[in-house]
Amino acid sequence: MNGQVQLVRRISPYIHLYLNKTFVVKTGGAVLASPKALDGVVEQCRVLSELGVRLILVHGGGPQVTEWSRRLGMEPTIIGGRRVTDDVSLELVVMVLAGKLNATFVSALLRAKARPIGMTGMDAGLVVASKRPPLAVRGDDGVERVVDFGHVGDIQTVNRGILDALLEKGYIPVVSSLAADVDGRPLNVNADIFAESLAVACGAEKLIFLTDQPGILRDRSDPATLVHFADAGDVKELIDSGKLVGGMKLKAEACVRAAAGGVKRTHIVDGATPDSLLVELFTGEGCGTMIVGEKEKKVYQETELA
Repeated sequence: MNGQVQLVRRISPYIHLYLNKTFVVKTGGAVLASPKALDGVVEQCRVLSELGVRLILVHGGGPQVTEWSRRLGMEPTIIGGRRVTDDVSLELVVMVLAGKLNATFVSALLRAKARPIGMTGMDAGLVVASKRPPLAVRGDDGVERVVDFGHVGDIQTVNRGILDALLEKGYIPVVSSLAADVDGRPLNVNADIFAESLAVACGAEKLIFLTDQPGILRDRSDPATLVHFADAGDVKELIDSGKLVGGMKLKAEACVRAAAGGVKRTHIVDGATPDSLLVELFTGEGCGTMIVGEKEKKVYQETELA
């Protein structure tokens, strides 16, 4: 009994801080591919929702799109962590993200007795994007190339009112990272950037990436080198040194931009580790990487609540 009382005392300040705050949680395709990991994530989301946190869930589905591409005999092209989306790839992205994965995520949340609403960024004009023009991209090999990413969108606007209306009714929006241009044509949007944009537009307290890695590692082969806390300067140093590449680099950059855009704290956490989301949010030591802006860095250093 004593331990339970201590636990309540330990988490109660966080409950007060998080009440009625908006968290954007992006779940990667690797987590969605594991029924056990997904069930763990949705149970934690249910707990957060019942504690009064306003949740917006975002998902991509890169591994699943890649799998289906290869089933059809097409090797996907991914440059610097970003997928080139031609006509056929766009059809696959729409089917996998808006169909299979969104339904799977919603179904798991319903089993956990949560109140999800599945949608895409196209629904009701939630996210409007423009087709990305060819641009110079430096790959993980350090070589810069001009790349036409095809049907890939850069976000122009987010209609926050749609999400606010759902959150105020107690629903959990589950949004796949598809957007439409001004003429209604679908575009594939990087899910990390998609989640970042929603978090900034909604004035979110937190942006959390659930991935298949412990967080940012100084040595990608050694979990003991986990970076627990970082700011923009630390992230730049890791990128410049070649220690942060590919998809994790994109996530870290999204965290830095979100922090600059007003999101107080951003996190990268292993979504497959049991209770990792709750440990990261309700304990001072956490279990992943937290990235903040300069203002919040000072707050973090001056308070006992991390």
